[in-house]
Amino acid sequence: MPAVSSSATRILGIDPGSRLTGFGVVDFEGDRARFVDAGVIKTGNGELSERLEVIFDATRELINRHQPDTLAVEQVFVSRNAGSALKLGAARSAAICASFGSGIALAEYSPREIKRAVTGTGAADKAQVQQMMRMLLSLDTLPQADAADALAVAVCHANASRLSGALAAAARRA
Repeated sequence: MPAVSSSATRILGIDPGSRLTGFGVVDFEGDRARFVDAGVIKTGNGELSERLEVIFDATRELINRHQPDTLAVEQVFVSRNAGSALKLGAARSAAICASFGSGIALAEYSPREIKRAVTGTGAADKAQVQQMMRMLLSLDTLPQADAADALAVAVCHANASRLSGALAAAARRA
């Protein structure tokens, strides 16, 4: 595990999917972000229960390896297919449940909030998110789409936390 200074915050972002779940780990110190790790949990073609177990086990292993302060997860959105949304919700729940007992905080953001936080528009496409993650985290190459989405979840949480802290400080001064 890379060393993290005591003043830095480590965030594990999760972009849930029943077949591909993206993950991204980023350290934040003030407004500076440092890439730690990213990738995709591939669940294969088994039964849903088997795929959920893969997500749970892999997320728990990521938490143990990286020791994040916060698990930030994308919320479920319902488009045209309710069955897909239910599977997505189950994948999301498997990742969240993997954090139980670890003592880390949990944060959740909608897809539009995440896109707006990293691209300036809630209607950004995957390519725009990938490009922004490459630029914001000074990556040599574009991250894989699901990994970029997970990194964006982490960046969104860091931005929201900084804003919340600044507003709280302003309210105390007022």
